[in-house]
Amino acid sequence: MIKVGIVGGSGYTAGELIRILVHHPQVSIDFIYSTTNSGKAVTHQHQDLLGETTLLFTDRINPAVDVVFLCLGHGKSKTFLNTHDFSSGTKVIDLSNDFRLQKESWFKERSFIYGLPELHKNSISKAKNIANPGCFATAIQLALLPLAKENMLQNSIHINATTGSTGAGVLPSDTTHFSWRDNNFSSYKVFEHQHLDEIGQSLEELQEKDIPSIYFVPNRGNFSKGIYASVYTKFDGSDEQAIALYKQFYKDSSFTLISNQEIHLKQVINTNKCILHITKKKDMLVVTSIIDNLIKGASGQAVQNMNLMCGIEEYTGLQLKGNAF
Repeated sequence: MIKVGIVGGSGYTAGELIRILVHHPQVSIDFIYSTTNSGKAVTHQHQDLLGETTLLFTDRINPAVDVVFLCLGHGKSKTFLNTHDFSSGTKVIDLSNDFRLQKESWFKERSFIYGLPELHKNSISKAKNIANPGCFATAIQLALLPLAKENMLQNSIHINATTGSTGAGVLPSDTTHFSWRDNNFSSYKVFEHQHLDEIGQSLEELQEKDIPSIYFVPNRGNFSKGIYASVYTKFDGSDEQAIALYKQFYKDSSFTLISNQEIHLKQVINTNKCILHITKKKDMLVVTSIIDNLIKGASGQAVQNMNLMCGIEEYTGLQLKGNAF
């Protein structure tokens, strides 16, 4: 069994991670660290887990676990690793943005690999430390990587993407409160979102030519989970050529799928899937990308990375079913 620890156990991403790992056939959860909830039942915070686990939160770590997941706020993972020593054999999977910028980011004695399996599967399988990608970054990169691989990103890239309220963190805020979010819609960080750096980094890794300008409009939707991204850029080929290109790029992917039909969020909510739909409109290739922001965009992808790192089947513990209605 793989002995795992979770640091920062009270948030949305930790909740999804626990839900997956309590049913993972090759995992035993050793500790769930939360200083604010120490001694309380995990089900006190994650109430849907009643009957699934009897674990308690703790303010202590076991430095010898096989894998530790860091579900901390951005900027806090480095501080935590500075003040808590894990064994040299412990694999670290960080779900914050602390180590994402650079394919291989060094911190103390640890070398972090950017953990997008569709791009770095071989490197992940040999890695000891992973920087888990961001949610918007995951959906958008998967929409663009096949074009970058073929040096086909020649003109400006336009992205309009909407995320649910769980993308904003665990604590309610002015923009996640129900009375504000319900029947409402808004944009934020237009052309300036922090995930643009991750996206550009991965595209530059694949495409030999300079990456054109990327214009990203992130939106807040009045739903809890999911990301729906529409990505479009000029494309000289046909629909059939584009679809064949994407199917070839993702032919060995366990979770990124190409749909011949138009897609909708309920197909991916509560799953580790990314589903893409590709069509040509006038001179534009339009790629629609959908994911669950907390699973493929965070905790599910983290487990996918753990599976690869530990040499077990990539989809183990991740055979999750989406919403039918």
